[in-house]
Amino acid sequence: MLMKLLLAFLVTSFALAQNSEDPPQQRQQSGFGQIDFLSIDMPANPEGLREPNMGWSGLHYNLSFGDFYTGLGIYGSLTGQRGGFFTLGLNAGFKTHLSDLLFMDTGLHFGGGGGAGAPDGGGAFILPHADLGFQFKPFSLTLGYSYINFIDNGQIESHQLHFGMQIPLNFDYATFGHLDKKYTSADLKNTSWDKPSRRFSFMLHLNNLNVSENSTIAKVSSSGDTTIRLVGLEIDAYLDKNWFVFFKADGAYSGIPAGYMDIFLGGGYHFSFNNNTTNLLTKFGMGAGGGGGVDSQGGFMIYPDLSLEQRLFDDMYISINTGFMLTPDSHFSSSTYGLGLKYYANFNGIETKSRSAKFKGFEAILKQEVYLDAQRTSNPTEDLHQISFQLNYFLNKTFYLAGQTSFANFGNAGAYAEGIAGLGLQSPALFGNTIQVFGQVLAGGAGGGNISTGQGFILKPAAGINLKLSPTLSLRSSVGYTKALGGELASVFGNIGLSYKLAFLNAK
Repeated sequence: MLMKLLLAFLVTSFALAQNSEDPPQQRQQSGFGQIDFLSIDMPANPEGLREPNMGWSGLHYNLSFGDFYTGLGIYGSLTGQRGGFFTLGLNAGFKTHLSDLLFMDTGLHFGGGGGAGAPDGGGAFILPHADLGFQFKPFSLTLGYSYINFIDNGQIESHQLHFGMQIPLNFDYATFGHLDKKYTSADLKNTSWDKPSRRFSFMLHLNNLNVSENSTIAKVSSSGDTTIRLVGLEIDAYLDKNWFVFFKADGAYSGIPAGYMDIFLGGGYHFSFNNNTTNLLTKFGMGAGGGGGVDSQGGFMIYPDLSLEQRLFDDMYISINTGFMLTPDSHFSSSTYGLGLKYYANFNGIETKSRSAKFKGFEAILKQEVYLDAQRTSNPTEDLHQISFQLNYFLNKTFYLAGQTSFANFGNAGAYAEGIAGLGLQSPALFGNTIQVFGQVLAGGAGGGNISTGQGFILKPAAGINLKLSPTLSLRSSVGYTKALGGELASVFGNIGLSYKLAFLNAK
């Protein structure tokens, strides 16, 4: 009897201890999104003729630390004749306020990429800028000078005006150590988390472009097949119950020579039926696309779409979509259809009907990677270097979903890029909570830059280690193997970079 009472006491004490921990204090990270544009003077061709300027537009997100900021940016061609020219890079700069209305923005973007047959060399480039900013209440505008130079044997070098618009995008978070901790709505009342949540959705999708016969594309066989198969990621952020903005990126893995990619930014409206188990979404986006033999002229495309979703379980939905993707003059046009797996989340607040909430983890990784002896379609085999960004979403403390994009920056393959996704797992923290080991398997589309990836599908397993530097930052390194299923690329790779980990409250 005494043993039973003692056991009951221990179990009750453990349960009380588990529930007695107060929710963590909400922290805030300042940041801003930016859209910018520059018109690049392109070099003359071997016959001495100059092509039209390449109109370049970028999407960026930067974290602010006082006057200093740093973040990531991706650029794509919109005008000229280099549709499919994309890059990824790191931002760093300072914003110095001259008054309440004026500020100076000076900084540097270092990245890699290329494409569309442009003289981009290995792909590495620098883009410093010096802008004067005009601060308005909801946004700011910048205008100034920029210089671009593809420094690894590229021929693109230009001085030009630099236009931009910046929008504050701050976010709240908890440290990653609170991953998977669960609280009831009562636990969160009268805390910093007691506020309306923000709704987001994340979708991995397979899309297909049924290309018009009038469009110029490079086919992979004499059969006349004009279906381009894509794999990609879409993120939706809701402004209210129905209106949302979205970011979408795709890469080709079949149907044409490897190298096609598109990126879209847009908005849409969400209709719900059957007690929120069925959704109808209308979307319209604008962005850039091209590569892989697709003639998209300067690269600017529009993307209207209609999607139907059905809930599978909890917050997981299956989605089917149909729409169009085309240049404004229909020089390239395609109907689209696809299938996706979508997850909805309500972050950093308590919903009216919420019963509980759990902290979910995100990990953003920026790394430099090298493929040893990367096989080429025609050029001599040599090492390939690329800049890479990976985003992990943790399903629990062990498993995570991963999406990754990479762009060549050294190694005579400036047009090479990857867009891949998959599953990973990590160990518990070891050696005084400082080290974790992980493994992952990613797959998706890759190509360009004369790298032998066939139609573009690659498989990329890896294993590595995280060394904790602070509650949010870790040093991350891994080794692995990349294999193109339809090409000769079969390379051992290694990388090193920084990981930024946060936890967000997900209300149920």
